[in-house]
Amino acid sequence: MSDRNFVAFDLGAESGRSIVGKLADGKLLLDVTHRFPNLTGRLNGHLHWNLLDQWEQIKIGLGKSVKTGGGTMDVAGIGIDTWGVDFGLLSKTGELLGLPFHYRDTRTDGVMERTFNRISRDKIYAATGLQFMQFNSLFQLIAMQEANSAILEAAHTLLFIPDLFNYLFTGQRKSEFSIASTSQMMDPTTGQWAIGLLKQLDLPTHLLPKIVPSGSVIGPIEASVMKELGVGPIPVIAPGCHDTASAVASVPAEGKDWCYISSGTWSLVGVEIDKPILTARAQELNYTNEGGVGGTIRFLKNIMGLWLVQECRRQFLKDGKEYNYAELTSMAAAAPAFKSIIDPDDAPFGMPGEMPAKIERYCRATNQPVPTSAGEFVRCCLDSLALTYRKTLEGLESVLGRKIGVIHIVGGGVQNELLNQMTASACGRPVVAGPVEATSIGNILVQAMATGDVASLADARAIVRKSFEVKHYQPTDTAKWDDAYARYRGLKKGT
Repeated sequence: MSDRNFVAFDLGAESGRSIVGKLADGKLLLDVTHRFPNLTGRLNGHLHWNLLDQWEQIKIGLGKSVKTGGGTMDVAGIGIDTWGVDFGLLSKTGELLGLPFHYRDTRTDGVMERTFNRISRDKIYAATGLQFMQFNSLFQLIAMQEANSAILEAAHTLLFIPDLFNYLFTGQRKSEFSIASTSQMMDPTTGQWAIGLLKQLDLPTHLLPKIVPSGSVIGPIEASVMKELGVGPIPVIAPGCHDTASAVASVPAEGKDWCYISSGTWSLVGVEIDKPILTARAQELNYTNEGGVGGTIRFLKNIMGLWLVQECRRQFLKDGKEYNYAELTSMAAAAPAFKSIIDPDDAPFGMPGEMPAKIERYCRATNQPVPTSAGEFVRCCLDSLALTYRKTLEGLESVLGRKIGVIHIVGGGVQNELLNQMTASACGRPVVAGPVEATSIGNILVQAMATGDVASLADARAIVRKSFEVKHYQPTDTAKWDDAYARYRGLKKGT
């Protein structure tokens, strides 16, 4: 394998980064060249992403990456991954029609339930195999339909966020498989749009671009962007454009006896399988079939994740108390275990703002002690997340009909060693934690698969095992976690 350089752009809900990955001697070396906050804002009472700032930061990151090491670096490809479901709309002549809405915007409140009055949950799940969440792209489009949106009326093409950046780089209007699969508008069996469902809902199907596989070369950078940045015609490659698809591609696992937790703002708990599971049991437990690298299916469930802690931290800061995440984790470790337990997916926790107050209200509604310190609030969040992982793992096993032996945790949440240990203990399984930059690693390795520098997904994972250290956790205090799990499963509001 000759030395080759790839640039990954990984945008998460809180921040983004550009990372140069160098493949040399069968190993992958990383160099973070740029980090930036991912800004949001409100216009006319609605929450939007700041696409212009994101685009400028990506260009800054590319400029810094190309000039890594004091010279001009040869780049074999660039790839962009982001969160799912959100999208931008383009006119026929290519203008962007407004700023993309943020998935936490309230305009989709109640839309899902109204949609079920038009077509049943069963039919939607049979057509898409996706977990029902009110911010899925399907319900965002229906919200625009209900509002008689002039933007929707004028739109010619819908592009999800990473597809939109690929368009800005290349002028090509295409949608990558994994990001399209987050929309609840794609048939996971065929890998194509669920046109029949969309027509039943009177949604405009002409907006939908061609779906291309993960690892597709979208095209070279357009001349205007090359001139602006002073770079050559670098290929733009679609990795797993959904960040979790790229993260799962870098799980350093072997065999089939494992599941993953992609841990960050969201926690995504699942397995990699060959074909979607569309059974009544899968629908009942609200599991999702999303696209993965190599045409695989990520059978998983979305859990609120470290968003709970992020929102607590934001509220503490508003109240004049500034803590970093390491401090909050240390305070949580010193707080009493299982004093208070919440359901992380209870609806109010999904909306921004006043997280500690929401936790207080939940605890009172379930006749539990209320946390009284920052450490106790964060301990409540982490205990509850670990218990939710256990419930989700049990659900996975019930659908799959087999036992899962090992849990792999990847992503930024790997840095929370307290949660890693809690996960092992709550689930009664060994945990392998790492790598931290899983999404960027997977992004880079899928690019390398596209250029022929890496032969297969199995070879990519072998490179990860050779290149990055992981940490192992074994279950402890399992009896105490069993008792806490019984409490967690018995939580009822208003009792």
